Amino acid sequence: MKTKKFNRREFIGKSSLLTGGLIAAPAFASTLDYLKAEKKKVALVGTGVRGIGFWGRTIVNNYSDLVEYVGLCDINPGRLDYALKHIGVNCPVFSDFEKMVKETKPDVIIVTTVDSTHHEFVIKSLEMGVDVITEKPLTTDDNKLQAILDAEKKSDKKVMVGFNYRWATQFSGIKKLLAEKKVGEITSVDFHWYLNTYHGASYFRRWHGLKDKGGTLLVHKASHHFDLLNWFIDSDPVEVTAYGGLEHYGKNNSFRGDKCRTCDHKTKCKFYFDITKDKELMDVYVANEHHDGYIRDNCLFREEIDIYDKMAVQIKYANNVTVSYSLTTYSPYEGFRIAFNGFDGRIDAWEGIPWETEEALSQAELHAKEMDQDAESEVSEYDEIMVSKNWGGHELIKVPKTKSGHGGGDRRLQDKIFKNPSAPDPYKHSAGLRDGAMSVLIGIAARKSIETGKPVLIESLSDLKPSITRIS
Repeated sequence: MKTKKFNRREFIGKSSLLTGGLIAAPAFASTLDYLKAEKKKVALVGTGVRGIGFWGRTIVNNYSDLVEYVGLCDINPGRLDYALKHIGVNCPVFSDFEKMVKETKPDVIIVTTVDSTHHEFVIKSLEMGVDVITEKPLTTDDNKLQAILDAEKKSDKKVMVGFNYRWATQFSGIKKLLAEKKVGEITSVDFHWYLNTYHGASYFRRWHGLKDKGGTLLVHKASHHFDLLNWFIDSDPVEVTAYGGLEHYGKNNSFRGDKCRTCDHKTKCKFYFDITKDKELMDVYVANEHHDGYIRDNCLFREEIDIYDKMAVQIKYANNVTVSYSLTTYSPYEGFRIAFNGFDGRIDAWEGIPWETEEALSQAELHAKEMDQDAESEVSEYDEIMVSKNWGGHELIKVPKTKSGHGGGDRRLQDKIFKNPSAPDPYKHSAGLRDGAMSVLIGIAARKSIETGKPVLIESLSDLKPSITRIS
C-alpha cells in the first residue's frame, strides 16, 4: 500500500489549485459591495456564544485592521453588555434591529440569532440595502426560504452563508480528489455522522430541541453535512426520503427535572451537566437568563422536546448520484465516516473513530478542541483519506490536520471573507444564497418525508429548480 502525504503547499496552495485543471471561478465574496470599503463596517445581531466568539472576538483579534464593529443587537441587554467586553469593542448596542441599521449604516450584517429568526434579519438587511453573512442554516422552513429568495431578487445586495466545513483541510482534500476523478465518475455516497453523548445531548438542552426554533437537527446540524454533499457531488438534490424518531431524549426517560442546576436526580442522571464549571456559559447565559427566560442547562428529558434523535436520509441527485446519510445523537464517540463509490474505485475518509487514532481525549474535550479558535495552527498530525482502485492497489493519502476551529475551516473561511476576497476559488469554497438554500432544502424535505411517510421532491418546496451541475 502506498502512502502519500500532501504538504500544506501541495494541498491548499494557490499553485496546486490552479494546476488541478480547473478554471478559477470568481470569488462570491468579491461581489459584495461592503468589500469596496477600506475598513468594513460590520454589525452583529445575536450575541450568543457563536456570535460573540467566532464572529465577534475572533474577527476583532484577526482582522481589526480591516473590520470595524459599529453595532451589536440582541433582545437580551445583559448579553449585550457581556458581548461588548468579550468581543473587545466599544460600539453602540441596540434592541431594535432597524434602528441599529439606520443609525450605524453598516456595510454588512452578520446574523447569528436563533435559526427560526434568520429570515427576519436577512430579509430586513436586504430591504435596507445591506449585504448579509448568515450563520447556517439559512432558515428553517420552505416558506421562510422562499421569502428570502424573493427578497434577494428585489435587492442589489447579496447573502453569504458561513459554511466553514468546506474549508477544512480534510474536506478540501476530498474535493480535490473528486475533481481529479481519482476513482472515476461517482455513483453513490455513504455518509454517517456521529454526535457523542456530550455534544449530541447538548442540542436537546438548548432551543435546538424544539422544532419551531431549529427546524430539527436535519436542518440545524445536518445542513452542514448536506452542503458538503452538494459541494462534493457538484449537483443539486432532486428527491429525498427519510426516517426518524425520538427514542432516547425528551419524554422517553423515566425521570426529569426543571434544569440541571436544581435537579433532584443529579446523582443518578448520566447526562447531568454542571454548567457552573463553565465560566463563559455562566457569564453569557446564566447571569442573563432573568432578562429573557432562556435556560442554557435545561433538562434534555423535558416533555416539550419534539425533534428527532435518530435520522436516516436517502437523497437522489440530478446527476443520478444517490446518497445514504445518517445522524446519530447519542454515540459513545464523535466523528464521521464518508465513502464515495466510483466506476473505478472508492474513496474513504473518517474522523474521530477511537480505534483509528492514538489521540485520547474525553468527548467533552474533543468538542471543545474542535471549536477552539485559538488552538495551535501548525501541522502536527494528519487526517487520512484512502483511495482504493478496482483491480488495483490502495493509496493512503495523509492530509495536514490543523488544530484550530473545525479543522482550520473557520480561519480559512474568515480569511476569504475579510482578508483575501479576490483570491482564486477554483473549487468554489465560498457559499452563496443558492448553496444555503439547497442545503436546507434537503433537511426540510427530510423532515416532511418523516412526517408524511412519502418521498419529497426538492422542486416542490421553492421556485429553485435542481440543476444537473451545481450552480453557485
